[in-house]
Amino acid sequence: MQVYVIVKHVPDTAANIKLTKDCDYDTGALKFVVSPYDEYAVEEAVQIVEKAGQGEVILVTVGPDKAAATMRNALAMGAHRGILVKTDDKFLDSRTTAAALKAAIDQDGSPDLVLSGKTAVDTEGCQTPYRLAAAFGFPVVNEISALELNQGRAVAQREIGGNDKEILELDLPCVVGASKGLNTPRFPKFPDIMKAKKKPITELALSDLGLDSGGADLVTLEPVPERSGARMMQGSVRASVEELVTILKDEKIL
Repeated sequence: MQVYVIVKHVPDTAANIKLTKDCDYDTGALKFVVSPYDEYAVEEAVQIVEKAGQGEVILVTVGPDKAAATMRNALAMGAHRGILVKTDDKFLDSRTTAAALKAAIDQDGSPDLVLSGKTAVDTEGCQTPYRLAAAFGFPVVNEISALELNQGRAVAQREIGGNDKEILELDLPCVVGASKGLNTPRFPKFPDIMKAKKKPITELALSDLGLDSGGADLVTLEPVPERSGARMMQGSVRASVEELVTILKDEKIL
């Protein structure tokens, strides 16, 4: 069984990102990691192959040269090898990303299952799993919290709000987006980290796949506005409510 896992090289969520004037950000002192939701996808893929007693987990990444080091961290979780499609474009659009992922997978083998995180924590576009599934012609489900494979079918469970759950049955191969709660990603031990250094990562350029980085153009990057200070209401409940309503009307929220 060949299970491909889409992983993304992203800035650490605790990092202080400094924007530059050229619709870019300074990467000099930034720590990069595997996008956290992708770790659930890697863990699920490894568990599936371990349970089957056979198969291969292949990581696929679109990113810069430095993404290879990030992929090593995911390989230490138990994946067997990786494919890195190299690009220096930090904001490659999701259509081109999906095309690159599909082309890399097609060139490598035949997927029985494709896993990814539900979204990447940097851009949070939430488009790539769907675009990749459309390119393959595979069924897709995202934000799953449970997954079972049986006789060429996948049964996925996802939360849909209000403590309700949705259960979907899909034909394999399919694309599945992992969410928190699907499993508990393992913490690699030192021997796993050392073994990961020797695992193969095939490096490709977009041009090797007949693609270029053309597509959507980034117009501008802007920091999220800082939150304004809170206002504390004084007096009785009635007086506080009346004051709040007045404020909301003055600010044209009501």
